[in-house]
Amino acid sequence: MGMNCNVPTDFTFSFRGFAKRGGETDKHEHGWGLAIYEGRGLRTFHDPLPAARSRIADFVSQYPIRTLNMMAHIRYATQGNVSLENVHPFQREMWGIQWSFAHNGEVPKFTGRDFKDYPRLGRTAELFYHPVGETDSEALFCAILNALRAEFSELPTLPTLYETIQRLCAQIVKGEERTTIMNFLLGCGQFTQFAYSWPGKRPGSMVWNGLFYTIRKPPFATAQLKDVDYAVDFNTCTTNTDRVAVIATAPLTNNEEWMEFKR
Repeated sequence: MGMNCNVPTDFTFSFRGFAKRGGETDKHEHGWGLAIYEGRGLRTFHDPLPAARSRIADFVSQYPIRTLNMMAHIRYATQGNVSLENVHPFQREMWGIQWSFAHNGEVPKFTGRDFKDYPRLGRTAELFYHPVGETDSEALFCAILNALRAEFSELPTLPTLYETIQRLCAQIVKGEERTTIMNFLLGCGQFTQFAYSWPGKRPGSMVWNGLFYTIRKPPFATAQLKDVDYAVDFNTCTTNTDRVAVIATAPLTNNEEWMEFKR
């Protein structure tokens, strides 16, 4: 789940429903994490316990933190142990900016080998960033950052950064189009979040892994969560200038318009 806003916004409504999918309304019960940008800082919470039964998740869902940019992740472990080091979102510093990353899917090019043996993206020569855990997701995050660091000496313009990330993603998918599932959120400081979706199904599964988004803007209405009996009338807690984009692997509410990201 991701949220990006034009004014500091409380994310706890969406997170309350999302956390239920961590072991109660869905089987993503192998840990959860949360990354919240506050100014130049990044406040994080991680727990290898299921989000639906985590006292930390329960605390966060009742603690109103306002932010312009955040992401959360509930894990279904396909690679790596159920352990704290394998819980998303992952974070690294680059160019004095806190970067964060959460991923859902399978990336064959970053599976089953030592990190030094994985493909080097873009112009990468030096492996400056290394994964701590065992997931393809963290290896993918480090590979993207290494490629960006090789390409630029400081943060480029957002259009240039966007085009570079798109090029790197095309390199990751190329040759493994049918077996790759790569849906990720990439946080770049307090204002910016990139979303990328190469959706698909795992072999033998009926579950579609993609990304959906909705934009909350005037005229606001009451939103009802899918995973818990809870609703909020956004007219009572917003202004006419508020804009909030919410991203999730499946729609979080019953009565808002959600659109799927295209490849």
